[in-house]
Amino acid sequence: MSSLKDDFNELLERIKVGREFGHASFEPIYYLVFPPSQILDVKRQMLAWESKLKNEGWKVHKFSIAAEIEKILQAAPLRKIWLAADSKSPLQWEKTNRSLANAISNGALQERLENVLKELQDDSHNILLVTDLEALHPYMRIGSIESQLQGNFSNPTIFFYPGTRTGKTRLKFLGFYPEDGNYRSVHVGG
Repeated sequence: MSSLKDDFNELLERIKVGREFGHASFEPIYYLVFPPSQILDVKRQMLAWESKLKNEGWKVHKFSIAAEIEKILQAAPLRKIWLAADSKSPLQWEKTNRSLANAISNGALQERLENVLKELQDDSHNILLVTDLEALHPYMRIGSIESQLQGNFSNPTIFFYPGTRTGKTRLKFLGFYPEDGNYRSVHVGG
């Protein structure tokens, strides 16, 4: 079993090389796949990985899924209603999760990521690290956002994906969601 450090180094080599010739409409989307049990290890390594990227000439930008979800939920027009309903029935998790999922999956998160991708596209030295994907549970999976953003990735974008690989293009989010093969990206690790 390879280490996170080895997987990250392999991912960097793949970014340098790009994808093999012959792949139509290649976008520089990369997934560092790791077991969910290593989520904290990935967070501990992040500063070192950012430094390594900077030393190799990249301008590193981060997009935290958790931070963006928090911003979306804090600004949601229904926030006061949610809080009032939650205080009346604090154990109604299914209902609460459906309401929060609607607020997140309405395109707001995708739009925020798309805006960052557009901001970065004018400089080929930019690289985007998309972190905290575990915050999408139980609302959605990143594959649905990635597929909607096809054509918008001009700079290398690394998704730090807690889950397992079940084939060359198939991933299981958090290791227990059904496998999804709709990813059009390079996967390392897992």
